[in-house]
Amino acid sequence: MAMKHLAEHADGGSCSAKDIADSYSIPVEALAKILQRLVKAGLLQSQHGTKGGYTLARSPRMITAFEVIRAIDGPLFITSCITVRGECDQSERCTIREPLRRVNDSIEEVLRRITISDMKEESELAEKNRTEFKNNRELVNLR
Repeated sequence: MAMKHLAEHADGGSCSAKDIADSYSIPVEALAKILQRLVKAGLLQSQHGTKGGYTLARSPRMITAFEVIRAIDGPLFITSCITVRGECDQSERCTIREPLRRVNDSIEEVLRRITISDMKEESELAEKNRTEFKNNRELVNLR
């Protein structure tokens, strides 16, 4: 929400964590931690001082949902066995590890295609998703 807010208010300069938090009824302290992670990942810039606040580090068309999620939550895995070192007691007999890996890869692929600009333009994104769904009836073949 903060990234979309900053994209929508880019013409007005930077936005403070308090302004963003107030807009969405989010605790300022929690949002400030998230914003700092986004700064550290190079997705936001922060300015100090009376006119300070946060701005997008790049065009909203160049920042993906995948980058934002990874910056906030770390690597995206639907299950721990998808990781390189992910092992469990059933690893040798597991019949779903590869299908789950493909599902994970498909989710990542979709998130890499969605930009902050897409989120800003919700009606365009909804239409894009409908068209994409029609063109790609199945993202993952689990057979």
